[in-house]
Amino acid sequence: MRGWPLIKLLPQKTNFHFVKYARFAAVLSVVLCVASIVACFIPGLNMGIDFRGGASMEVSKPAGQAIELDRVREAVNGLNLGDVQVQGIARRDTNVDDGSTAILRFQVPEGRDQTQVVNQVESAISQTVGEVQYSGVSVVGSKVSGELFTSGLLALAVAIGLMFLYIWFRFEPQFGFGAVIGLLHDVILTFGLIVLFRLEFSLNMVAAILTVIGYSMNDTVVVFDRLRENLRKYKTMPLREVIDLSLNETLSRTIITGVTAVMVLAALAIFGGEALFGFSVALMFGIIVGTYSSIYVGAPIILLWGVKRGALAEDAKPIKLGMASRP
Repeated sequence: MRGWPLIKLLPQKTNFHFVKYARFAAVLSVVLCVASIVACFIPGLNMGIDFRGGASMEVSKPAGQAIELDRVREAVNGLNLGDVQVQGIARRDTNVDDGSTAILRFQVPEGRDQTQVVNQVESAISQTVGEVQYSGVSVVGSKVSGELFTSGLLALAVAIGLMFLYIWFRFEPQFGFGAVIGLLHDVILTFGLIVLFRLEFSLNMVAAILTVIGYSMNDTVVVFDRLRENLRKYKTMPLREVIDLSLNETLSRTIITGVTAVMVLAALAIFGGEALFGFSVALMFGIIVGTYSSIYVGAPIILLWGVKRGALAEDAKPIKLGMASRP
């Protein structure tokens, strides 16, 4: 069986000096991370209904009868409920988007009865667009949304902590520290992307960030495994050269894996609709940044910290070539 034809476009052996540009990459990463952290507070995340409280429902007419999205939006906007989102979706019974079904999302103001607000919305829509059916009504209170937001952040923190313990026990402390810094780098920049493009931060987005953490850790483990092998193999080679060698040896695998994942996510972003668009974009960005962090965040930190080669250093004796001298 022959391999993937496009793999021939990748060189079998590369000799890039990654460590040479580590300082420039470090400055760039610090600037982007600081900007992303500031952006999370000013202007802040675009919280979804899951985290800010609100309601969502499906509005539908009989099959083949188009529902006017603009009129639905105007009817709900007249109630002064804050942010209102209306999007056409496929029918549940036929899984076909014939324009007869839409999903409506709106905020429930604090201090107002949720059931009463939902009834007002249904009445306003019926008076504007005629007889419609309502289904899938979901209401999330502000207290519940705050608990969900806290739980989402806690899940991210626990995931990063468990990854640190895994790398620490599998390798050495400096490897674990480099991996965690790389994960934090990826998560912070992904938050920055979410703020920059005003993507809705919902539970789907938390799932995307957790997936980014898993992918980034997988890529980091591959690099660290090769680095550990080369540290045993080249016991007297300078550490920066061993790091460059390890990164070059894993480069083709990293590119193929990353490009394949991005292609799948690009298709999901294009054909998955608005509900999956933000998830797909965040995940694509996270994969690209995760590849970058494995090269220019995790590995350079190991270079700064250094590696105690332990028993490897004890066996690192110069090899004498030629015949041994006779007594």
